Amino acid sequence: MISTRSGRRAANFAGVGIVAALLGYAYFAQYVQGYEPCPLCWFQRYAMLPVAAVFLLAGLHAPRGVGARVYAVFGVLTGLLGAAIAGWHIYIQYTPNPPACSAPFEILWSNRDNVFAFVERVFAEAGECAEIDWSFLGLSMPSWVLLWFLALAGLAVAANLKRL
Repeated sequence: MISTRSGRRAANFAGVGIVAALLGYAYFAQYVQGYEPCPLCWFQRYAMLPVAAVFLLAGLHAPRGVGARVYAVFGVLTGLLGAAIAGWHIYIQYTPNPPACSAPFEILWSNRDNVFAFVERVFAEAGECAEIDWSFLGLSMPSWVLLWFLALAGLAVAANLKRL
């Protein structure tokens, strides 16, 4: 429970730092360790951006009362959106019959008719996302991302509400 304005500001900026570190590791895993992200991995990266934006705005604004509650709600909503994407990725990894593979993300994006059709195609044809090529302590990367999205949603509540 964060009660002071400076404590609230620090907790929100910590959220920005956590997101930056997570995205930094994702790019390290891609460019240094050689793990090529699948389309759902890209979506999880993009879902981190609004989470970071909520924390950044809340840290800069550091409101009290209703304003702080609004940031808490948006922090939870953006965190849950990312958790839903990661959850779908985990489901695909552990389903016995994953969907068919799609084209690489860059090709899908360049050949999109509209954004909604693109998103639908990624979620429907994400068979390559079923492959688990990275794990830590028995959990795949999407599992860790799911846990981080939930933790960030919890931090948004703790940082922006006087009482839980």
